[in-house]
Amino acid sequence: MNVIQLEQQLNDFNPDIRREALKELDRLVEAGKIHLPEMQDVANMHCHTFFSFNAYGYSPTGLAWLAKKNGYKYMGIVDFDVLDGVEEFLSACDTLQVRGSAGLETRVFIPEFSSREINSPGEPGIYYTMAIGFIANSVPPSVAPILADMRRRAEERNRAMVQRLNAYLDPLKIDYDAEVLPLTPAGTATERHILVAYQKAAEKLKGDGVDEFWAEKIGLPVEKISALGKDPAAFQNTLRSKLMKKGGVGYVKPDAGDFPSIEDVNRMAQASGALPCAAWLDGLSTGEQAITELLEILIRKGTAALNIVPDRNWNIADEKLKQIKVQNLYDIVKLAKEFDLPLNIGTEMNSPGQKVMDDFSAPELGPVKEDFIAGAQFIYGHTALARACQKGYQSDWAKTHLPARKERNEFYQTLGQLVPPGFKGLLMLKALPAEASPAEMLSLIKQQVK
Repeated sequence: MNVIQLEQQLNDFNPDIRREALKELDRLVEAGKIHLPEMQDVANMHCHTFFSFNAYGYSPTGLAWLAKKNGYKYMGIVDFDVLDGVEEFLSACDTLQVRGSAGLETRVFIPEFSSREINSPGEPGIYYTMAIGFIANSVPPSVAPILADMRRRAEERNRAMVQRLNAYLDPLKIDYDAEVLPLTPAGTATERHILVAYQKAAEKLKGDGVDEFWAEKIGLPVEKISALGKDPAAFQNTLRSKLMKKGGVGYVKPDAGDFPSIEDVNRMAQASGALPCAAWLDGLSTGEQAITELLEILIRKGTAALNIVPDRNWNIADEKLKQIKVQNLYDIVKLAKEFDLPLNIGTEMNSPGQKVMDDFSAPELGPVKEDFIAGAQFIYGHTALARACQKGYQSDWAKTHLPARKERNEFYQTLGQLVPPGFKGLLMLKALPAEASPAEMLSLIKQQVK
């Protein structure tokens, strides 16, 4: 079996096939039959896997190999409403010696901003939030109902959307169980899976007349639909906008009862040893223009880090808009420093056309690159110590020895700089004396990695 076939198997829905393919690829690397580049000081800590939706079909294992194959030093996964890929990803990172982390993304309601749009366009009070630094697929029993409720709410929203779209797109109809869920490895579908199911069903039902069908249903000239068809990413995004987002027939304006509270999500994360993480869009919304007020509220509720998607804040054709967004990017990075919030950055990879890695050589990212890498080092350091010694960011040990957020951040960042990836790093950390203080721990590690 050749390398291309093995790489394809990394994204198979069968976990045994993924596992065996990774073993074989790793064996080929060790045998010198696959030559890999040196690791680069770059990071993508926000990659969705196929357990929610990855636009390129990557599994957790596939993303770990992507990092190793391309020399990406830091890689992190983030899935919507589920932790199904955490252990698989971290295990694959161990095998491949990639510095990894794992997290979760969801939407919540923030009552203090109920009249202001934040980072969910057109939806006042609704907020995309995250938690990073998980080390297991499961959470403690005391907070397990919160995670289960997140999954349940997501499925209820999906099924209700399909009912509305089926009624509007008649005679085109899809069966959620038979046509959407098979597109997922673990039954956790998203809007994008639903969209793919409708596209497949439309092509099967309408054949050569599919452009005319979509033109009628979404109110665009057939010539426009045909042109969009040459750019699958643009076409899919147009369909999603017209059918599923605000103003579309499948859309229903959410309210406070449609999503969990941020307090519950943060409590679930903290009980699991993970870090509640704010998410920043671009600074243009009413809510994000009050970003200081928002961050103060979120920090009181437990937020300990901040996520940014850099590419959408500098890689912009409109020069005037670009200047505004780039300055907003610099401002939010500066504010995050003032609030002692480490940065979690990445490309998402859950929409066609999104990059697999940010362009760290872009001049626009020069002033903030070090902050991006520092954030990746921080969350890797937390993840490694939590896995090896149960002494992650939220542990009693950390709170006792490092009570201030700033000093705690600096410790885990330094740890992430020093500790080698994979089994070597985990064994190094496990061998540390149980009574070692943070300073002693760093000193011992420095001696070993010289």
